[in-house]
Amino acid sequence: MKTDKFNISHYILTILLISIDLAALYVSLDLAIYLRYSYFTEYLPEFILHDNSKYYWVILIALFMLILEKIYFVRHDFWGDLKRVLKGLSFAFLAVFTAISLTKMADEYSRSFIIIFFLTASLLIPLFKRISKKIIFKSNFFKLKVHVVAKGERKTILAKELLENWYFGYQNSSNNYDMVILYSKCFTTTELQTLIKKFSAKTKDIYVVPYMDHLDFSHATIMDYSNIRLSAIHIENRLLNSKNILVKYLFEKTVTFLIFPFALILHLFIALAIKFDSKGSVIFKQKRLGKDAKAFSCYKYRTMYTDNEEILSNYLHDNPEEINYYNTYHKYKNDPRVTKLGNILRKTSLDEFPQFYNILQGKMNLVGPRPYMINEKDMIGKLHEDIILKVKPGITGLWQVSGRNNLSFARRVELDSWYIQNWSLWADFVILIKTLKVVLFKVGAK
Repeated sequence: MKTDKFNISHYILTILLISIDLAALYVSLDLAIYLRYSYFTEYLPEFILHDNSKYYWVILIALFMLILEKIYFVRHDFWGDLKRVLKGLSFAFLAVFTAISLTKMADEYSRSFIIIFFLTASLLIPLFKRISKKIIFKSNFFKLKVHVVAKGERKTILAKELLENWYFGYQNSSNNYDMVILYSKCFTTTELQTLIKKFSAKTKDIYVVPYMDHLDFSHATIMDYSNIRLSAIHIENRLLNSKNILVKYLFEKTVTFLIFPFALILHLFIALAIKFDSKGSVIFKQKRLGKDAKAFSCYKYRTMYTDNEEILSNYLHDNPEEINYYNTYHKYKNDPRVTKLGNILRKTSLDEFPQFYNILQGKMNLVGPRPYMINEKDMIGKLHEDIILKVKPGITGLWQVSGRNNLSFARRVELDSWYIQNWSLWADFVILIKTLKVVLFKVGAK
């Protein structure tokens, strides 16, 4: 009975999601027509459209490419879905342009209109999908029952991360379940084999989290040595690959160039606000660890009072428990040295803006591990030091958008190490988007 209900809900959900994306594509077509007529008539060749159905085949190609990306059959998180939507629409765009260019349709179809349509669809489909899933997964009928198999703290962490992400549409179930997620690091090889055999008899969907959970195997290459019946996983430190370094460099320079005018205007406003808020200079300069553990001057907005050492000494004398807190998180829970404006700048990460100058100097990247203090070098540990200090630090990073205020120093080091070993251009894009959330809403994004 469980299997029948699961199949029915799965088929209905698939039809619903395809229908919603189809509706988004139709709305994108209408919006593209409006934009083309309203805003681009003066700058582009004449555009005349008597019948929308002329472009329906473009919609069908776009939908077909989305189906090939399997976004309707496998549940991804929002960023995974977004990546596949953009990839599917990119292939659809290339297919449509190729079809128009290689046939006699070149004079019948507006290339500028097709570009506007695909740009509009790239925004509307993720928006429609996010809103619709929020509504759909309010019903338990469409939720997938998941059994998380792990030991101790890992089970709590994994279950919390998966089940609190409403976009998946998961619900916890230890008995009657549709899917199993097995955390292999908790078990011996024999235990793992026994568990897989046990759960294979109850469900067809078993996901095993690899023992080496610090690596993202979605980027790995599987080598098949068929003559000896073995497979090998090719693992590389992705941010030390020369091709990746070049791609990251070009991406960051482009983004920095686009952001810089906005950053310059914002700098003028913040500089004036700091001057009015408290006495002292606008810019604060501090030595930090850069690439290859070389010290450099890291620039930030001043967020503390000028007599901060005296203020801190008196505060710690009255609040000795703050010393233990600092030893764990490398910051104070209630730092008395921070000004009122400085507190806002820190919560929104706007105090990091002067580090654009560090980027222009070639000392930092836009995205990367946050620069560590000089006295934190030994605390990073030799295992992570050889990874983290081999790349340039960044203005924002994975730790910055992962709830940094609630993370220990050790967890920060793990995140930085993970980012470097599993770097991708998409990861940088997601971090930049999440950084906007941190800046705008003053929260640590997840």
